[in-house]
Amino acid sequence: MAPLESWLLELLVCPTCKTKVTPTTDGSALRCPACRVRYPIEDGIPQMVPEAAVPEEGGAETGTSP
Repeated sequence: MAPLESWLLELLVCPTCKTKVTPTTDGSALRCPACRVRYPIEDGIPQMVPEAAVPEEGGAETGTSP
């Protein structure tokens, strides 16, 4: 899977809290540090909808901010 373009990463924010998201180390998701959720990247397309959010361990519930 190709990494997302840097210009696109500059534009993307969490749909719940509007915090800038960052790619995970393996590039499989975008992470919101404020909500502590990950938005999966499927076929090179970030799934930036609250319903797709996967909570990190010890993080917020899906699609909600702390």
